Amino acid sequence: MVKHLNAKKLQTLLDVPRKVAALETLNDILDELMKITTTELGADRGTIFLNDAETGELYSRVAQGNFHREIRLLNTSGIAGAVFQTGKSLIIPDAYSDERFNKSVDEKTGYVTKSILCVPIKAAKNEIIGVTQVLNKKEGAFTEEDVMLLEAIATQAAIALQSTIFTERMNKFRSKEMAFFDVVAEATSEINLGTLLRKVMSEAMRMLDAERSTLFLNDEKTNELYSRLGEGLGTTEIRFPNSVGIAGAVFRTGETINIPHAYADLRFNPSFDKQTGFFTRSILCTPVTNKAGKIIGVTQVLNKRGGPFTKEDEMRLKAFTAQVAIALENAKLFDDVQNMKNYNEGMLESMSNGVITLGEDGKIITCNAAGLRILKVAAPEILNRRVEEFFAGVNAWVLEKIDKVEKTQTQDVIMDADLEFGNNRLSVNLTVLPLLSVEKKKLGTMIVIEDISSEKRMKSTMSRYIDPALTDQIMDCTDDFMGGKSLTATILFSDIRGFTTLTEELGAQGTVALLNEYFTLMVDCIQKQGGILDKFIGDAIMAAFGIPFAHDDDEDRAVRAAISMITSLREWNQKRAEQGKKPVRIGIGLNTDTIVSGNIGSPKRTDYTVIGDGVNLASRLESACKQYHASILISENTHRKLKGTYRMRKVDRVVVKGKTEPVNIYEVLDYHTEETYPGLMDVIHHFSHGLDCYQKGQWDRAMEAFRRGLSINGGDQLSQMYIDRCEYMKKNPPSGEWDGVFVMTSK
Repeated sequence: MVKHLNAKKLQTLLDVPRKVAALETLNDILDELMKITTTELGADRGTIFLNDAETGELYSRVAQGNFHREIRLLNTSGIAGAVFQTGKSLIIPDAYSDERFNKSVDEKTGYVTKSILCVPIKAAKNEIIGVTQVLNKKEGAFTEEDVMLLEAIATQAAIALQSTIFTERMNKFRSKEMAFFDVVAEATSEINLGTLLRKVMSEAMRMLDAERSTLFLNDEKTNELYSRLGEGLGTTEIRFPNSVGIAGAVFRTGETINIPHAYADLRFNPSFDKQTGFFTRSILCTPVTNKAGKIIGVTQVLNKRGGPFTKEDEMRLKAFTAQVAIALENAKLFDDVQNMKNYNEGMLESMSNGVITLGEDGKIITCNAAGLRILKVAAPEILNRRVEEFFAGVNAWVLEKIDKVEKTQTQDVIMDADLEFGNNRLSVNLTVLPLLSVEKKKLGTMIVIEDISSEKRMKSTMSRYIDPALTDQIMDCTDDFMGGKSLTATILFSDIRGFTTLTEELGAQGTVALLNEYFTLMVDCIQKQGGILDKFIGDAIMAAFGIPFAHDDDEDRAVRAAISMITSLREWNQKRAEQGKKPVRIGIGLNTDTIVSGNIGSPKRTDYTVIGDGVNLASRLESACKQYHASILISENTHRKLKGTYRMRKVDRVVVKGKTEPVNIYEVLDYHTEETYPGLMDVIHHFSHGLDCYQKGQWDRAMEAFRRGLSINGGDQLSQMYIDRCEYMKKNPPSGEWDGVFVMTSK
């Protein structure tokens, strides 16, 4: 072949080994060879592709400024792939007419490839290590002489190329190994879990030249894989079941998964790419195993630059995760301990009771926020001081309790004790406890202080009158709600029927016992509906709904409380009957109106109460229960605002004593059952028709309707009362125009 070349070209061939031997790097050799080939063959462009046996790809390096960009393609594709596979040189006079030519490269670059000359690069024993390719001969077409020259140049350069490739690989491997040890040392020196995870992910990504890396640890409590991204307040924790996706498959099987094309693998979930906008090409995922052989997580890297992940990458990632596994377990343990410490500190700081801890040397180690607030001291005034210095003088009794607990190693509780710190006087419940380790070794002493001073005494007192939940709202309220306010509320009055007779029969002690039992039942019904007990007036109860805090259904709450009072009373009376005792009957009146609430009284004695015409009407309705043979009467003001549906009937239109304007009143009957009041709804229907006729002055029609109601339930005393009233009106017709209003002359 060489003998057909002219002297100039022969000299060029002799110069090739000398020129490349003077160069040190593969990039420089490739650049020099491309210059030689394009110059000697008169071509527009030239490229040398070397084979990567691990990936099955041909690669070339193109100089761009101060760095080289690597181009890769499968060693079976295109003209270059055909030459590499066959080992035979090719001349392509018209590139676009050859089906092996890839036109997309020209379309991307704008370059037009006309002709191609491509020859294999053969090393010793005819091993093909790559191809060299030149494009677009400037004058004429590529000839067989060009083929011989290019083959000769490739042969002369093959030994230098092969030697340099081997040297580059060795240097690269050595560099990677040195970097590997640096990476391991850097990563394993960190104890903070979040920082360690970020370091491991960053170093794995850099080590394998990948675009992304994530290390997932297994949470044994939830069976989830988790990782942390970001720092500080921006930290995000990713969690998913440890059986899901590629990471889950690696964790469950313990086998490394290397996927060159993610979207071709059914285990890959493309939804993550859609959410993030990231495009996953290749994946390498390997288990993280501790020294006991237990899988504690997985490491996943994505998108190796320049091609898929190799077997070498798998080995390096396995070695890396094996080295950092111990550091990960230590950091995870540290993280668990830190979380427990933060939990304990947070719990102490959130407690309403003061907590003080003492060391074995008698020094005060900690005092939580509640303790500083209760004792009214700053942290420097109490921390690191000896306990006998702080609890001195009148507080020395605390030292005696501490000494007792240290000797007995059992807790001591002191109820309603006094502490004094300057002008700060406290009533406290104090508990002294021994501090012990898990091994039951003495660590020191803990003092728990519960403040039961004026605020708690007030809350305890108020809870005897109103619902405890309402007490909490009142105590937390910063407004001066105890001052005078005008507001809308529903007032409830109840009274025992025939109480004087009962007291005469029971005597003083029996009366008190009865009232205590009765009031307990009634107040419980009121407080369950959020009502506030205003006062006891002898055997009467006055309560309010809507003070000091309003609800949007206070009227319904009041009605439900009244129904519950009658129902509870019925059950109580059944027990009394079994004991041979007389039943207790009551009447209840409800009215909704604008009232005035606040502290009323003298400087020495005040009472939080409500006053106004709305209160008086509720009292009048309670009294009217006797006249209308009712247990619960409500005003039209309450009836109008009810949101619920109840069984009730309008019983009259009256003017109560002390008032001039008439008001409609209604009887609530929801406490009745079919046994206590058969045919209730039918009686209500006939009664309502009769009342309508009565208020129109149609006495006979009214009596007819009332009698129909009585025929259904002969015990309906209200229907009988109206029959008597109609008969009276027939005999004594009203003077003037009849408006159906009844004027009450008694309270």
